[in-house]
Formats: sequence, structure tokens, C-alpha cells
Amino acid sequence: MEQIGTFGARCTPIDDLQLFKGETDPDVASMLASCPIVRVARGQRIADVSRERLYIVLSGELEVVVDTPAGDEGSGTRILPGESAGEQAVLDDAVDLAAMTALEDSELLVIESSTVWALIERSHVLARNLLRLLSFRIRAANALLRRRQKLGDFYRQLSLNDALTGLYNRAWLNDMLPKLTARAAEDGGALSLVMVDLDHFKRFNDTHGHIAGDSALAAAANVLRGGLRPSDFAVRYGGEEMMVLLPGASRDQAVTVAERLCERLREAIVFSDMRLPLPHLTGSFGVASLAADGNERALMEAADAALYRAKESGRNRVCI
Repeated sequence: MEQIGTFGARCTPIDDLQLFKGETDPDVASMLASCPIVRVARGQRIADVSRERLYIVLSGELEVVVDTPAGDEGSGTRILPGESAGEQAVLDDAVDLAAMTALEDSELLVIESSTVWALIERSHVLARNLLRLLSFRIRAANALLRRRQKLGDFYRQLSLNDALTGLYNRAWLNDMLPKLTARAAEDGGALSLVMVDLDHFKRFNDTHGHIAGDSALAAAANVLRGGLRPSDFAVRYGGEEMMVLLPGASRDQAVTVAERLCERLREAIVFSDMRLPLPHLTGSFGVASLAADGNERALMEAADAALYRAKESGRNRVCI
């Protein structure tokens, strides 16, 4: 970056500069006259950007990337001719964490912070334009934060759902089951759990192939989803094992739900192409309810024991 002259020698109308748009005071132009103009080559990074200076692009184009104090790099903003950068560092007298790079050969007007403050005291036009600029940037920053939050929520949701079935996954269960049991214990309400295991699923995979096995898992997940209330939850626990959480449901009500799901599972269509032989898909269901002095571990163990009894009793049935 090299100085190539001063603003007074450049004869550029100050009205061409965004911050001075509408300014007619000749004293303001006089105050800018001695400010240096520097040339920055394409790809060159402005090394002293952390100093309290205001930069106005006269020609060319800059990219400004703001780093957070934690070291996370933000998104880049392009600064075009007439636009400025570095206002924040001047106004709050703090280190600017922005990194500026010339996207093409550029010429910049450099205004030291002392001069900026003198100009603000002299020019109401500059003060007004600066407030408008900062207001716009705050709005843009808030919009960016909202988009990032939505994106973060989206990816968080993805991390808590099983990719194949769309059901909640084990990570979700590990986080939510203790909360649901604690809430039920605190409110004195009921909480039931139905553990589901697809019968002879290894044989199904060996007979029909793993692609058909994936279709069977998806079909079973659809059965669970379609047979629940909006307040209930379906989870893929792992492999061919799934479970259903029924807040507010007693053990008898949970048994009714499990029997309905067991019947619907027998009727589920796995192959959409009806010219293929229709595979038989069944499941074993174990039902348990939260005891008065129980916790999530005891609830899981009770449901698992009930599931074991369903398998030992011949599968394709519900046990408690």
C-alpha cells in the first residue's frame, strides 16, 4: 500500500462519497483535502486495518471479512467506490477485527480518527449519513444472525433425526427421555414406553436384500408415525429396534396403542411394486409404564424385559 497523493489534489467531489452525500459546506472539503490517498494492488491485504482509520474506496473494490473475538471468520462484504469501511473502529475506539483485501487494484481515501471526529462535529450531513449507514449494517447483521440461527436449528434437527426413517434417533432419546420422566414425576402424570423389534429382520435382509431391508425399516417407521398422537414420539433406537414414547398414557392405554401398531405393521406394504412377492413384516412389542419411584433407566429396562417376553412367546405380539 503506497500513498499516491492527497484528496485535495484529486479534485473528487465529496458528494460522490456515501458518507458526505448532500454535503455543501466548503470547510468540510477543506478538512478532507490533506487526507492521503493510497493505492492497493489486487489481492493485497491492508496490514494496518486494525488501526483507528476510516477508509473510503475511490476506485476499485475491497472485501471486508469480520472475525469474531473467538476467532470464527465471518462472511465477506464488498465495498464499492464511494462506500466506506472502518467506521466502527473509529467510533468505539477499539481494535477493528476486520480483514480488508483488495479484489482489484484500488485507490482509498484514508481519514484518521481525529479528523473523522472533527468532521462529525462540523458536518451534520456526515453525522446523519453515518447513522443511516450504521443502522443499515445493524439490520443486515441481525438478518444474518437470524439466518445463521435458522440454519443452526436446521442442522441440529438433522443431528437428532435418523436419516433413513426420519424418526428421532438415540441422541435425541438420551437427551429427552430423562426430561420426560422428570416432568412426569414432577406433575404426577403418566409416561409409557413401547419398545419394538422387527421380527427375524436378519432373515428378511438375507432373503430380500438390504435395499428391501431399508424399505422395511422405512415402512415400519411410517406405521409408528401414522399411529401416534401429535404429543407422542417415535424413535429409532438402533438397527431394527424402535420405540414409542407416550406422555400421559397409562399402561392400559399404551397396550391399546401397541396392539394397534402391531396389527398395522402386519398390513404394511414394503414393496411398492406389487408384481414382487409381498414380504411378511411383523414386530414384537414390549410395553412398560413409569413407576411412581422410577426413572428413565428403570422404564427402559421394564420395556426391554417386556419385549423379551414377546419374543419368547412367539413374536408378532404385545407383552407387558
